[in-house]
Amino acid sequence: METYILLVDCNDEKGLIHKITGVLYNQGLNIISNSEFVEEETNHFFMRSAFTGEINNKIIKSQLSDVLPSNSNIHLIKQKKKKIIVFATKEHHCLGDLLIKNEYNEMNAELLAIISNYPVLKSLVSKFKVPFHFSNHQNKTREDHEQEILKFVELYKPDYLVLAKYMRIFTPKFVTKFKNRIINIHHSFLPAFTGVNPYEQAFKRGVKIIGATSHFVSKDLDEGPIIVQEIVHIDHKYTVKDMKQAGREVEITALSKALKLVFEDRVFISNNKTIIFE
Repeated sequence: METYILLVDCNDEKGLIHKITGVLYNQGLNIISNSEFVEEETNHFFMRSAFTGEINNKIIKSQLSDVLPSNSNIHLIKQKKKKIIVFATKEHHCLGDLLIKNEYNEMNAELLAIISNYPVLKSLVSKFKVPFHFSNHQNKTREDHEQEILKFVELYKPDYLVLAKYMRIFTPKFVTKFKNRIINIHHSFLPAFTGVNPYEQAFKRGVKIIGATSHFVSKDLDEGPIIVQEIVHIDHKYTVKDMKQAGREVEITALSKALKLVFEDRVFISNNKTIIFE
């Protein structure tokens, strides 16, 4: 029997849970999990329901719209593997983790292809029989390079683009085309140490933790809604090299956790932050 995820967010008011579950009950559907949250500052309600049964998408959405506030956002999603394309540059650690998880069916996604602006990782990717597309950015405008990338992306029609240490900044136009569908891993505990050379910045500052942040990509560099942040404790004995190695490990963890949440439809985006039902 098929499993579906219902995501609803709207202005809070009395009886919302009863109204939503009532619609599902009247359609003969079986709720297997339910989570809800009200953000007090904005008086906004969020709810995630997983249920099984045979559905009529149009009828359920219509009935929910009839009983919910006018500003309701209703998403009814059939639970299935997401289709993803992974972008990488030269660093292998996050990409390698995703390739292994894909090979052994350990994530709720199908890795369709790798796109890179350097050929360095092609030999690694070839071991997993995943298509590798090299798009050289040198001597091209950012816009021209993105047009070349888009030709590859359009071949696969992915649900999400995953930036696994892809060291290029997308234009606002490109980000808008894939709004809330690009997930990045940043080598820092945002908002600290944005941009390049974060570990050198952290070493000079004498930090006691190394962090990594996985977030949705927005038009503003490294300022999109945060999904997961992870840390590891360090001390004065760590060199920049030691910090980079610790950072690689925590980057893998943060990205893996974030993708699991997104691929299981557990993440709401509310303005520039996330509401997550684990």
